Amino acid sequence: MDLLELRHLKKYYSSHKAVDDISLGIPHGSICGLLGPNGAGKTTLLRMVTGILYPDEGEILFDQRPFDPMADPMRIGYMPEERGLYKKMKIGEQLLYLGQLKGLRESVAREKIREWLKKMELYSWVNKKVGDLSKGMQQKVQFISTILHEPRLLILDEPFAGLDPINTNMIKDEIFNLCKGGTTIIFSTHRMEQVEEICNHIVLVNAGKKLLDGSVSRIRQDFKQHLFRVNVPAGYENEPFQSDVFELSSRSGDGLILKLREGKTTNQILGYFLGREIPVEGFNEVLPSINEIFIRVVQQVGEQPTHSPVVSEIEK
Repeated sequence: MDLLELRHLKKYYSSHKAVDDISLGIPHGSICGLLGPNGAGKTTLLRMVTGILYPDEGEILFDQRPFDPMADPMRIGYMPEERGLYKKMKIGEQLLYLGQLKGLRESVAREKIREWLKKMELYSWVNKKVGDLSKGMQQKVQFISTILHEPRLLILDEPFAGLDPINTNMIKDEIFNLCKGGTTIIFSTHRMEQVEEICNHIVLVNAGKKLLDGSVSRIRQDFKQHLFRVNVPAGYENEPFQSDVFELSSRSGDGLILKLREGKTTNQILGYFLGREIPVEGFNEVLPSINEIFIRVVQQVGEQPTHSPVVSEIEK
C-alpha cells in the first residue's frame, strides 16, 4: 500500500516543464531514493509533495486521500538541501519554536528535544546559538527539527552534507530506526553509494519525466548484463579461458569476469571449469550498481529524440 501517490503531476515555469506528467507511488514504510541529475525536477516535485508549490495539473494522494494542503503538511517532515535555521537563536529555543509550529504541546516538545539532543550528542549545546555551531552540528539540529513531531512522511534532501563519517553513521542509524517504526522516507541525494546502502526503492527522473520506478533489487536485475565473477587459485594466469559458453570480459588476479553467451546457462560455466579440473573458489553474478544504471539511463535519454520513450517503466 502506498502512503504517497502522484497522478499525472505537472508543473511548468513559462515554457520550462519542471515536472512533466509524473505518476508514481511511494510504498508505506519504505526508504525511497529520488534520483536525477541537476535540473531534473526533483526539488519542484518535493515542494509540491510538501504543499509549498501547487501542481498545474494532476493529483496528490496522501494516505489514500486527496492531499489536504492545510492538514497533511503537519504530518510531513521536510529537510531541504538549503538549510533554514535561525543563526542567532539558541538551539533549544529554536527547536521548541519549530516543534510547536508542527503542533506539539510545549511540555511534549521539551521532552522530545531533551531526548533527541542527548541522542545526537548536542545536549551540552542547548543554550548555544546556532551560528556558534559547526556545519555538521547545524545539520544534526536541522535533522532533529525535521523529525521532532514524528512525521508519517519524512523527506530528506542531501541529509549527510557537511557531516563527518561518525555523524553520518549516527544519522543513518536514526533513518533506519525511523523506518522500522513506520515512517516512510524519501531520500534525495547525488551519492549513489548511499542510495544503494540505504534505499529499498528508487525513482529516477530527468528533464521533468520519470524514467525508472521500482525496488532496488528489481531494477538491478532488470539491468543485469549476464556477467559472472569466477575466482580461481593462482597458477592459471596463462589459461586463455575461451569457450562457446562465455566470453572473458576481464581478469584481475584470481578474479575472472565472464559474460554468458545467449542461450547458455550458469551450469555450463561451471561445467567448463570442472571439465578442465580448474578449482572454483568463488562464483557469483555481477549486478550493475545504481550508479552504473543511473549513468546508462541518463545517457540514453540524451541520445534519444525527446518524443520517444527511453526506458519502459518497471512494473511493480
